[in-house]
Amino acid sequence: MSATHGLLALTRPVTRGHAGVMTKDREGRAAPVGVRSGPAAAGGRRARLQPRWFIVAFWHGHRAVLRATGGRFGLWRPKPGGWGTLWLTTRGRRSGKVRKVVLGYVDDGDNLVTMAMNGWGPAEPAWWLNLQAHPDAVVRTRDGTLQVRARRAQGAERERLWATWASIDKDLDDYASRRPRETAVVVLEPHERAGSGAE
Repeated sequence: MSATHGLLALTRPVTRGHAGVMTKDREGRAAPVGVRSGPAAAGGRRARLQPRWFIVAFWHGHRAVLRATGGRFGLWRPKPGGWGTLWLTTRGRRSGKVRKVVLGYVDDGDNLVTMAMNGWGPAEPAWWLNLQAHPDAVVRTRDGTLQVRARRAQGAERERLWATWASIDKDLDDYASRRPRETAVVVLEPHERAGSGAE
């Protein structure tokens, strides 16, 4: 097993089911998924989360592997009960320079769906801030390169996509509750479909 795959084994979500798209906050009130929800399990258990420095170091290492191999290693397709990885190229909102980042994603029809989780840190990830300023981007997956346009999922679409992610990671709501803001569900639409919006 390579060093990269060893790190992946430590951070890849466990396949589990999910009861629904509403959770309870710390006072027991119903709360939308991904918005300050309480511990995922009864009795106040908090899901174990790797230290942020480790998460950041892992993704930097993953990106280094992609760059060193020209994308030949480090990208995989989503499978039932699991996410895939993509290489996203954005334009810096301030510098205008090309920025690249490795993200997990799931398929939703022709669209690719990722989350602006920033390793579950408090700040918004730079790539998501870049996409809000310049939504047109380039994505490389195991199957090739796509020109995409990014948008934030809203309402029922967001709940549906959040539930898809939660079916992969049983601790998703707990992780999201550690951030001071709603975690954006980001839809990357191929250019020929971009602008059609959610159905």
